[in-house]
Amino acid sequence: MLHSMTGYGRATGNYGDKTIDIEIRSVNSKGADFRLRIPNNYKDKEGYFRRLLQEKAERGKVDVVIEVTSPYGEEQYSLNKLLFKKYYEEVRDTLANIGGKEEGIANAILRIPNILNLEEVEQDPQEWAVISETFESAMEAFVKYRIEEGRILLDDFQARVENILVKLDEVEPYEVERVPRMKEKLQQLLQTQFTPEQIDQNRFEQELIFYFERYDITEEKVRLRQHCDYFMDELNSQEHAKGRKLNFISQEMGREINTLGSKANHSEIQRIVVIMKDELEKIKEQLANIV
Repeated sequence: MLHSMTGYGRATGNYGDKTIDIEIRSVNSKGADFRLRIPNNYKDKEGYFRRLLQEKAERGKVDVVIEVTSPYGEEQYSLNKLLFKKYYEEVRDTLANIGGKEEGIANAILRIPNILNLEEVEQDPQEWAVISETFESAMEAFVKYRIEEGRILLDDFQARVENILVKLDEVEPYEVERVPRMKEKLQQLLQTQFTPEQIDQNRFEQELIFYFERYDITEEKVRLRQHCDYFMDELNSQEHAKGRKLNFISQEMGREINTLGSKANHSEIQRIVVIMKDELEKIKEQLANIV
């Protein structure tokens, strides 16, 4: 089963008057890059989130946002009453001396550092149970999204590998006519340089055999077909983390296509090789999105 590195999952849970929203999204990356935004009082649970991400996401640049909100705000604060009173009295007296208005003093003082202190909120085990359950639901949606994207990529890979195999079959007719054409061309070249009496026909035939062996593309065709079959087998295997392996196979496919082109010595075979290279490049581009 093929998994794309592009994924999205979201889930919402409720606990008392609080709403828990969790969103997970990812794009392609060579490794595992997990970035989490978690409420302060659950920072110690980061290891749990990362372990589940490593298990389910494996690769990709993954962003996780966990928000816990309530009508009363996410955080709890306490007012430093003594400091507030001191600032208030000093500001009020100063305004009285200069004839200023007292309107808005309280709001201005509340913005001063240390007037409001963030209270540490103890973790509620029941709230944590809802958060972890919601996170697992978001992960389930995330994985499902990746599988759906993987199905689309699977169809594209299969079509492009099929195209390469079809083009490989088209090489054969040109390969059959290639040998007599090359032989005729070499004979014409010899005849322009030497008289018939100077040409040793037996030696010429021996050199032709050696020459044709160098330009024989049978092995390249066989290996390319094997690599294509191997690629298809891996595509349809149950393993979902297969991006690196498929990339290695595609490199081997590329080597055989390049060698076939360098040995072709035929314009139509070269044209077919260019088409196969184009299909392979599109395969490699999409492989960057596979887990």
